[in-house]
Amino acid sequence: MRLSTTILATCFLLISVSAQSQSVVYESGGVLSPEQASFDVTFYSLDLKVDPSDSTVSGSVDITFRIVQPTNVIELALDPRLQISKIEWLSSDREIAGFTHLENDKRLFITFPETLQAETISAVRVSYSGQPKAAVNPPWDGGFVWERTPSGEPWVGVATQTNGAWIWWPNKDHPSDKADSVAINLTMPDNLTVASNGRLRGEIDHDNGWKTWNWFVSTPINNYNVTINAAPYILLEDTYTSTAGDKMDVMFWVLPEYKENAEWLFPQFAEQMQFLEEILGPYPFRADKYGIAHAPYLGMEHQTLIAYGASFENDNLFGLNAGFDDLMQHELAHEWWGNMITAWDWRDFWIHEGIGTYMQPLYAEYLNGEEAYREMMELFRNRISSEREVAPRESLSTLEMTGGGRGGDVYYKGAWFMHTLRYVIGDDNFFHVLRRFAYPSEELERATDGSPVRFVTTDDLLHLAQDLTGIELEWLFEIYLRQPNLPILRAKRTPGNVTLEWLVPDEHDFPMPVDVKINGEIYSLIPENGRISFEVSDSAEVEIDPHHWILKEFVLQD
Repeated sequence: MRLSTTILATCFLLISVSAQSQSVVYESGGVLSPEQASFDVTFYSLDLKVDPSDSTVSGSVDITFRIVQPTNVIELALDPRLQISKIEWLSSDREIAGFTHLENDKRLFITFPETLQAETISAVRVSYSGQPKAAVNPPWDGGFVWERTPSGEPWVGVATQTNGAWIWWPNKDHPSDKADSVAINLTMPDNLTVASNGRLRGEIDHDNGWKTWNWFVSTPINNYNVTINAAPYILLEDTYTSTAGDKMDVMFWVLPEYKENAEWLFPQFAEQMQFLEEILGPYPFRADKYGIAHAPYLGMEHQTLIAYGASFENDNLFGLNAGFDDLMQHELAHEWWGNMITAWDWRDFWIHEGIGTYMQPLYAEYLNGEEAYREMMELFRNRISSEREVAPRESLSTLEMTGGGRGGDVYYKGAWFMHTLRYVIGDDNFFHVLRRFAYPSEELERATDGSPVRFVTTDDLLHLAQDLTGIELEWLFEIYLRQPNLPILRAKRTPGNVTLEWLVPDEHDFPMPVDVKINGEIYSLIPENGRISFEVSDSAEVEIDPHHWILKEFVLQD
């Protein structure tokens, strides 16, 4: 146990005793504690030395925060394998009363010698060092990634979405709290190029084999999106003109050995960007850049610096010959779904991944037509397990969100929900809802100051879709997102008649219309009390939901 030399509050001592027998749980989020809810971070400044030779980090992080409700204790998080040397109260001449950093717990409690009053601004500096957790299977089981390039040089990255950025720097560990801006000052060996989020403000060569790279993020950012990519990179760059008329830098840091591969892939960046801008609104972070860093793991949507570790080929994710790099397009989609609009609790993570995943079949449809779209949707359909609800109403940590069969459905059932929603409300309504969920107004589409960045929930999408379409949709969200079981469509054909019946859990209302193809002609039929019945000749060819719009289990009754 590492404690300050001052006497700590009794409650902290009780916490430390109960935590002794526990091991560190590498997860993020969950229910906010009172010590977290009492403050809101406005600015982080990371000043860190990252040494690939011994896999260590050292330095300090300044944390500026606004008090939401009076408190004398705040809760941060930092991996206990990292040693804190000092905590300073930067906004006062007084020292902090003490801090508690437990051996087997990420929580870091800082106690002040007075009650901090609501709406006041305060700041602390946490100085620390050590070897951060190495990623086991990035990006899914993340941490620091210490690899070597083909030429044997250091190749460094981080991926901490599911584990938490507290693995390598102290912060308020909850998705509901984004700093308004972040300074990222990284000192590394001078033979490396160090890329990070935002814009490069300058470089400092220390003439001793080390160099500092000063990056600055001008817009709100998730903690897990703060990143490092370092290697002896070369840089490909171009200027892209957004649909909003703004010019921005497109920058691709790549290992020299892959220069030709990167040059082949590079034109896709602008093509994918233009498609997403046309349907969703302008790229949200054009005041900084659109950056891509060649990474030693598959990929990650780090804001303004996507990690790309795929094969520099098309169809990396799904292998369907769709004709584009679907890994790149998926990570780019997260700049809207996840980075601009963010679930403030991990329970709504499907908004990031389900809608982000749905962008790939939409792009396949744009490039190659309806058949390519439906082929990708069928692949997604085969990956749905429906073991757990996609969007529960209770708070979740990342571990709870990914566990118990929910993880894959967050992606694929979430995408299929969007597919079925498109069917129910129609294309014009659907793409209007999609754009206004990304950008609530045309005025926000023109903003580059970070004001479009905001938090959302599943209910926000429900209410927006209902308001814009005038269609009652609570039944659709309830069945597909709030409980796990798929609706069952039971069909029975008797001489001269076909009967369809919807079977849903707990007798929920489910007025899902069904397309029926009879002898090549499609009719859209609306159920009454969950049933559809129609006359048809015995010789007629009948196909139910011929274009597979509805996420369901289909049962043909004898």
